[in-house]
Amino acid sequence: MTRLGFLVGVLDVALGASLITIAYSSGTSRWFAAAGAALLTGLVVGLLLGRNARRTHAPHANRKTLLRDAGIIDFSPKLLDATINEMREGLLVIDQEMRVVASNRAARSLFSNVEDPIGARRLTELTRNPAIYDAFLDGVRGKERAGVKVETYGGERRVFDLRVVPLQSANGKASHGAVGVFFDITRLERLELIRQEFLSNVSHELRTPLTSIIALAETLETGAIDNPEHNRRFLTIIQKNAARMHRLIDEILELSAIEAGNVKVKQEVVQLHPLVEDVIGSLSAAASIQAITLQNLVSQEAKVFADPHRLVQMLTNLIDNAIKFNREGGVVSIKYEDGVRNKITVEDTGEGIPTHHLDRLFERFYRVDRARSLELGGTGLGLAIVKHLARAHDGEVTVESRFGEGTSFTIELPGDVTTRDEPSSSDTIALT
Repeated sequence: MTRLGFLVGVLDVALGASLITIAYSSGTSRWFAAAGAALLTGLVVGLLLGRNARRTHAPHANRKTLLRDAGIIDFSPKLLDATINEMREGLLVIDQEMRVVASNRAARSLFSNVEDPIGARRLTELTRNPAIYDAFLDGVRGKERAGVKVETYGGERRVFDLRVVPLQSANGKASHGAVGVFFDITRLERLELIRQEFLSNVSHELRTPLTSIIALAETLETGAIDNPEHNRRFLTIIQKNAARMHRLIDEILELSAIEAGNVKVKQEVVQLHPLVEDVIGSLSAAASIQAITLQNLVSQEAKVFADPHRLVQMLTNLIDNAIKFNREGGVVSIKYEDGVRNKITVEDTGEGIPTHHLDRLFERFYRVDRARSLELGGTGLGLAIVKHLARAHDGEVTVESRFGEGTSFTIELPGDVTTRDEPSSSDTIALT
């Protein structure tokens, strides 16, 4: 087998394995068709090149003529090397003695503890991972291995799906080594974990009010409905839990639509002071229950470039949280600072948030004090919605907290709104 034929074979195995893996994960028929076409193309190219390579008596020019007449591109070894090195999947080829004979850039990056070139080195010198070694050992012995999960710990944890295929002789009786393809599934693993956590959290959030509703309905059915001392109280609790479930489902649908990119923001120049006054007015009843003072410290001239409806949504979530988690008789202040990035800050005088919670505060369903949040009717989705809406405006939301003193959330929006007097079609941005 010539070097050219060898590289074509390796590229064929890698491409075919990659497309088949995509087909398996996506579950759509078009990927299976693409995988079959890639494998068939590689097989035809390999056979034609192999047949022409065996004609050692044919002149080099005659070989090129044959390839041209057959409609086959004459790939040079350098071109194939460059192609393999640009693959995102790691490609590693070993011989019968478990020594590396070929690799691409992605595969070399897997072995972060090795600084020297890995060519001609034994596999045991590169990694002590038993899953990798066993998969390649089976490949050398002529057994194909697929679906081998491999984890590496360099700068960060990465997860790979490893497939190893034997490199056999022409008669298929002897093995010359094995080729392994590493598919990076770190992001898929993370998404799967998020999905599982999401389902678990939703189930838990719905189960609690639903259990309460069922229990109280059964109590009323067994005779408590005729008890004027308790029946209205039970009905009030049922109504409260039903409203909580309704609010939770609404926020789940809202967040799902935002993350899927099905909601758009239509940015325009907005007078900030009257907008904040409207939000304060809608929350003043809740603030008065705890004797909390709401201060609009935004100047009359302040302008921001944002979708007014979505900005009201963000401020409502932040101010509502500041009221709920504030001290009785506390203060909630809304401030504004212009500059390269315009900043809207919602600051409270509550107990503050411990530092170790801050990094996860914008995750879905994450709560600092779960018991208190449930008591106050929180769903744990408000801050996640604020984060996504801020990013949809090409902005960001940040948090600072001093435990025992208070917390401030800051929405950063694009600055320099003076030249943006009228909204245009280009200002409509999809939420992604």
